Amino acid sequence: MSGTLRERALRLLARREYARAELARKLAPHAGSGEALDALLDDLTARRLLSDERYVEMRMNARAARYGNARLAYELRTQGVSDELVAAALAASDDELSRARAAWQRKFGAGAQDDAERARQMRFLLSRGFSGETVRRVLRGDFEDD
Repeated sequence: MSGTLRERALRLLARREYARAELARKLAPHAGSGEALDALLDDLTARRLLSDERYVEMRMNARAARYGNARLAYELRTQGVSDELVAAALAASDDELSRARAAWQRKFGAGAQDDAERARQMRFLLSRGFSGETVRRVLRGDFEDD
């Protein structure tokens, strides 16, 4: 069973990076015991085939340009990434204001002409996980860093 479990884990890891907890959830129904699963995950981590750091880097590269810090942190935490890794990744990422401005520019390109359009733009940025202050600064046109 452990050879089959190892093969299944390697097939999954060959497609994309996984967080340890996410891979454990995928493999748990196929594992004979929790100890065998933990041993396999420890072995994959020791061989550097499984890395939460690489997973965080991959997710940040793929999604940081479109989403705010709150959404990125939520997605990483739901996959079992530690708070320390999440905080380090967010600190190393681009400025949230510049990312929000770029997302707003791609979607709308111009400021709101009326209150309904302003509310629509605000909802869009908030749903992407940008902070309220960042959204207000983007909609005001205040793009200078403090």
